[in-house]
Amino acid sequence: MKKVLLSVLMMCCMGLAARAQQARYCIIDSRYILEKIDDYKEAQTKLDNISKTWQDEIDAQMLGVDKLYKSYQVERPMLSDEMRKRREDEIVGKERAAKDQQKQRFGYEGDLFKKRQEFVKPIQDRVFNAVQKMASQKAYDMVLDKAGGVTLFYADPKLDRSDDVLKILGINK
Repeated sequence: MKKVLLSVLMMCCMGLAARAQQARYCIIDSRYILEKIDDYKEAQTKLDNISKTWQDEIDAQMLGVDKLYKSYQVERPMLSDEMRKRREDEIVGKERAAKDQQKQRFGYEGDLFKKRQEFVKPIQDRVFNAVQKMASQKAYDMVLDKAGGVTLFYADPKLDRSDDVLKILGINK
């Protein structure tokens, strides 16, 4: 029984190996392609500027909180219990507001994520469509992206078709 099961398993493996050898594939580098697209560079610059502006606003708020706290530390011995409580609440409230704004701007699915979707997604869609077009024109069964790092251990440079995708997009090296 074990020999039969082992034989069937071996035949299945050989069949899959033979089938894998028939598959046509190529490799692209999406990071390389995106860096060659001027619209992508502009979108990245816009995102960097927006991000810096928002970070500066948050930093200013946190600096204000820090100043309030230092002022409170100096004046604390002279304040009544009621005034201490009011000042502490004010400091905590402003700190919470700054952290909430940071989360709104930079958190998961925050404003920066939405801006990235607005600016970069259309460019990524164009690249994806160009890759699909190239794959169907050249009858590739699979297109691997070496920009992901972990997804590909070794790639023969002659398999890289990134320049073909750039040509379809109308971009020369």
